[in-house]
Amino acid sequence: MFRRPLYFLALLAACFFTFPASAEPLRPSQAHAEAAITSAHLLSRYHYRAPRLDDALSAQIFDRYLKALDSARLFFLQSDIDGFAYARNRLDDAILEGKLEAPFAMFARYVERVKKQRSVIRELLAGSFDFSGDESYAPDRNDAPWAASDGALRDIWRKRIKNDWLRLRLAGKNDDAIRQTLARRYEHALERSAKLNSDDVFQLFMDAWASALEPHTNYLGPRAAEDFAISMKLSLVGIGALLQERDDYVTVRELLPGGPALRSGKVNIGDRIVGVAQGERAPMVDVTGWRVDEVVPLIRGKHNTSIVIDILPAEASSDSAHRRVTLVRDTIRLENQAASGAVREVRNGGNVMKIGVIKLPSFYQDTEARRNTPGQFRSATRDVVKIIGDLRRGGIDALLVDLRNNAGGALDEAVSLTGLFIDTGPVVIQHDARGQTRIERDLVPGMAWDGPLAVLINRASASASEIFAAAIQDYGRGIVIGEDSFGKGTVQTLIDLDELEHNPQRRYGELKMTIAQFFRVSGSTTQLRGVNPDIVLPSLLDTKNFGESAYDNALPWTRIGPAEYRGAGNIVPLLPMLALRHEQRVAHDKGFRQFQEEASDLKALRDRETVSLNERVRRAERDRLEARAKAREKNGDPGGGEAVEGEDVHDDGLLANERSLSSELAAEKARKAARDVILDETANILGDMAELLRTNPEIARRVSSPRN
Repeated sequence: MFRRPLYFLALLAACFFTFPASAEPLRPSQAHAEAAITSAHLLSRYHYRAPRLDDALSAQIFDRYLKALDSARLFFLQSDIDGFAYARNRLDDAILEGKLEAPFAMFARYVERVKKQRSVIRELLAGSFDFSGDESYAPDRNDAPWAASDGALRDIWRKRIKNDWLRLRLAGKNDDAIRQTLARRYEHALERSAKLNSDDVFQLFMDAWASALEPHTNYLGPRAAEDFAISMKLSLVGIGALLQERDDYVTVRELLPGGPALRSGKVNIGDRIVGVAQGERAPMVDVTGWRVDEVVPLIRGKHNTSIVIDILPAEASSDSAHRRVTLVRDTIRLENQAASGAVREVRNGGNVMKIGVIKLPSFYQDTEARRNTPGQFRSATRDVVKIIGDLRRGGIDALLVDLRNNAGGALDEAVSLTGLFIDTGPVVIQHDARGQTRIERDLVPGMAWDGPLAVLINRASASASEIFAAAIQDYGRGIVIGEDSFGKGTVQTLIDLDELEHNPQRRYGELKMTIAQFFRVSGSTTQLRGVNPDIVLPSLLDTKNFGESAYDNALPWTRIGPAEYRGAGNIVPLLPMLALRHEQRVAHDKGFRQFQEEASDLKALRDRETVSLNERVRRAERDRLEARAKAREKNGDPGGGEAVEGEDVHDDGLLANERSLSSELAAEKARKAARDVILDETANILGDMAELLRTNPEIARRVSSPRN
């Protein structure tokens, strides 16, 4: 065994975050108690399931709160869980009475356990590991038993660290570099726990309670509520910088086009923000070591107001000279989250077909602007109308709406967007807890696009995306391609608790509550089962553990009577021919076959319950995967453009924030530039559809004749 230099042991000890010895346990505030009581009354009266807050529900809240605190069961012992038993059936009373001491006491115990593991991790990292045995490790501990003793918990951590060490070792890191990397990694994990405040604890507990009713009921604290509003209106007032935490600094990761930071020419990617002042004469607030969500509220503010940021330049040492930059806040448009259009050309026989592609990340709508300035607000539908106009002028032959990773948004945007592709008619049926139904209709005659149409979905396409895809499918208006969607068939409303209680300032936050279930015009719901594509393509996503079916308390699939509607067409006669051409084409497409192979490899990796801690076994497995990856690169086809965190065959053993910012941005740029084989093949299928409709009058006649 080699002797470690004393300077390294000193560095290792210094790396670990030291919890304040005199820190007082966090306590609930009066605002927390009042928000809990108000939420209880609202949920018990207006939620779709109208739950009774009793001992049975208390037990579910208890289990979910424990999972929120320690999901991988790496800190609590079974004795801790036994000690919490008094609260299992009393959380209902605690909520109704606004007495939240029990969940805060559980959190205090969690902090104690995190502190205790600090010394265990330090000791394990200072030791060494034998990778020649047949030992294995189970990465997924969500349903594992709680450790019965300190010794058992130590062994769990030993295997966890050994696995992390082996990943870095296989990536070519030496032992000293591995120790330093893992020391920093676990330091940051422990530090995050120490930075949690009472609002964070309340957020965790309230979310555990809300999600115990069903998966999509959530509590949004004041900060979370503000972020949700920004995501819907795609604008904010600030400096135009995307920030992230790196080490002890909030760092500039991206400068948004047109924003004050970029216009100034004085703020660069990689700069670290160490101070913020609300104007040139205001005091500078030192934000070193702060969380990014604590710094952001200081940077956002009112339009046309000044802010001074104290910057430690990118790549400079911590004792280098700072740079102070004065900026004037402006309205920032989040264009990278808005709808976008492009044209892809595909060859069909001797012809070149132009396929218009609309990428829609969400069903956004600026509801505040809609109320104040009707006809001038920003929305997904209004943006798509403009894009379709541009694409039509470019002479496209068919149109593809790409809804991959679109988690939904405003219900009326799903309805109005569907209306761009049908004449008039019902789009979705809402069914509430009282058994009443409401049909949401498109009332605007005409179509923005009446030509060949396809919708591309994946497992992350949810809610409003499923409403749109299902309506296009039910009307026979177009073809749905991809994989089974998420399966979220419920409707939520957002209740501003402060507005309800007439609070002049934000104290309570908002409640996102499920109030209804939506159904397709055909009468079936997308709940649980999602939208099933007409042509199925492979996926890199984890369909087993991601989606509505992964929740243990999801609402069941059901159906009601259909709405009265007249279909716009019938794509069924096309499907056999499109499927045949698709199979023939991908059989000769090396990139597509390699994508299928990669998807199969990833599924096999996910399905393993344990991983070997034997270096020889893991190295052979790594070599096999990298050989396949090199074959893809040799053929000029590095993959399908959908990265899967922690499962990349080019595994460097690092977490995202452990890589240099420049390498992280370069990798992101490479992923965006990589061939998207799913989009390519979808465009080819749509090109086949357009060609068949143009050259085969009988097929065109049958497709244009509605089924109902």
